[in-house]
Amino acid sequence: MRFSKVMTRISTHILALIVGVALTFGTLRVAASQAEPAPASPLVASSSPTLLAQASPSPGRSSFVTQAIARTGPAVVRIDTARTVTTNFSPFFEDPFFREFFGDRFSQQMPQERREQGQGSGFIIDSSGIILTNAHVVSGAEEVTITLQDGREYEATVRGSDPVTDLAVVKINGSPSNLPVAALGDSGQVQVGDWAIAVGSPGGLNNTVTLGIISTLDRPSFQVGIPDKRVNFLQTDAAINPGNSGGPLLNDRGEVIGINTAIRANATGIGFAIPINKAKELKDILAAGRQVPHPFVGIEMRDMTPDIAKRFNQDPNSTIILPEVNGVFVARVLPNTPAERAGLRRGDVILEVEGQRVTRGVEIQNKVENSGVGKSLKFKVQRGNQTLNLNITTAQLQNS
Repeated sequence: MRFSKVMTRISTHILALIVGVALTFGTLRVAASQAEPAPASPLVASSSPTLLAQASPSPGRSSFVTQAIARTGPAVVRIDTARTVTTNFSPFFEDPFFREFFGDRFSQQMPQERREQGQGSGFIIDSSGIILTNAHVVSGAEEVTITLQDGREYEATVRGSDPVTDLAVVKINGSPSNLPVAALGDSGQVQVGDWAIAVGSPGGLNNTVTLGIISTLDRPSFQVGIPDKRVNFLQTDAAINPGNSGGPLLNDRGEVIGINTAIRANATGIGFAIPINKAKELKDILAAGRQVPHPFVGIEMRDMTPDIAKRFNQDPNSTIILPEVNGVFVARVLPNTPAERAGLRRGDVILEVEGQRVTRGVEIQNKVENSGVGKSLKFKVQRGNQTLNLNITTAQLQNS
């Protein structure tokens, strides 16, 4: 009996010990779950206010684009132009048979003039109201109206225009005050891959901003499809649309590195800008209303390699035999030009200019452009088996 009581007491203690241990571990588990919650699924974590606050940018932060536009955007303007265009009647109205039936009153009642309006962009480069834009934006304009980002409007006058580089300077009339001025950068420091920010008024939509990169440097105008210009463009994939012409292309610091001027009709995401360094060279000449000097010799050129010449010579319909060398092929000599007067002929291959080897037409164009009007240049050319030295004196390129 006594043994039975002892065993009962031992069993009771063991049971109490087991219950106590269970309660202790249960308490610890609850405490741990309260202090360190198990990792939540991504969906639950993303809805946490704390995590949202960490992921969201602070209200005071802004992108480099925002900062660039804040610096130069106020200096970008919309340019509205107007001119009177005379309507040329069809010869049909002057036909005696027509006059016999309708008389002269029909043609007299028809409008003979119409107003033509245009629109583009520009940017202020001087607090006096000097604006840079494209020549084609203000070509033939009789009235020019400038609209600033803050809504102010001014009448303006075209001071100078150069169709060859597609640059123009416009001056706001009077003495405006508190004009914002764009910061001009250095296009010589631009590299492929740099950020490019286009600002302007495409389609009349003021203060439109697009972002891209610099795609190519020194793209010759003849490659772009505008051989009547003399510009090596910056190429960008920043969206440039009609109305952007004349507006600035900015770098990531808000400095003007180019003037938006052209888009390629058969391509998407390809735009072109005149390097700002070219505009810096010409802005004072244009502002003074003087003619920009553009030396020329009067030839159309094609790059030549031995392979190209060999294929040409193998054509049974070829009328001339080309020297199979690296150089620049003269495709045409324009009449009444320095090249014609110097004796240059179609089929000649230019090897050197001023003693320097040339293999591309753009090299000759740059050498002529940088020489000055009235400068005598020594051309070394190959004509068949002959090597000739010709002196060509540059003349001023006429806009017509």
